[in-house]
Amino acid sequence: MAVPYILRMIAEGEHQQQDFKMRVDDARKIARTLVAFANSDGGRLLVGVKDNGTVCGVRPDEEYHMLETAAQQHCRPALALEVQLWKSDHRTVMEVRVSPSANRPHQAEVEPGEWKAFIRRGDQNLPAPGVLLEVWRHGEELRPWHYTHTEREMSLFRELASHPEGLSLSALIRAVRMPRPAMVRLLARCIRWKLVELDFRQDQAIYRLVRGTGNFAG
Repeated sequence: MAVPYILRMIAEGEHQQQDFKMRVDDARKIARTLVAFANSDGGRLLVGVKDNGTVCGVRPDEEYHMLETAAQQHCRPALALEVQLWKSDHRTVMEVRVSPSANRPHQAEVEPGEWKAFIRRGDQNLPAPGVLLEVWRHGEELRPWHYTHTEREMSLFRELASHPEGLSLSALIRAVRMPRPAMVRLLARCIRWKLVELDFRQDQAIYRLVRGTGNFAG
């Protein structure tokens, strides 16, 4: 017998593009998940499912109202949601889909009047690093064909080349002796030029040279 679609989704567990919630009882809190999906690869929220994958079911009308409040009032810019209802053993599971956005960054209201951007990494919602906000602020940008790297850029490349496992923003600021705002702008530019990549290690943002850019670090 074929496994129902909703059970196949649940069997995947929580991951980069999927999260479980028994119910939605805090619009501000769920807004973090919605913007994290929108700022990353998109994703789906399965409401009526416990963390261990057990289907507990929901009352769709109540959940839909809370989700709409989160998406429209506690996400900035507001988000559009796609909702689908599924049945499993006579219990209702609400699938809420969020598409990856071209209008990043989206922010969630974490406290009245306090807004923060989040991204999705694995099964977690993490605050978006300032470098990534700077990348989004300026969008895609190609490196000029004729371009000579500055000494600061070369110092950054050399430091990253000597630490292939990656370095945090604070470590790079100390090593290159550059003010934080200037380092944020430099890293963002190098990410847009696909010379440096952003990753996470134990929830901390780290920066590495993109493979194949070692010739800049000599």
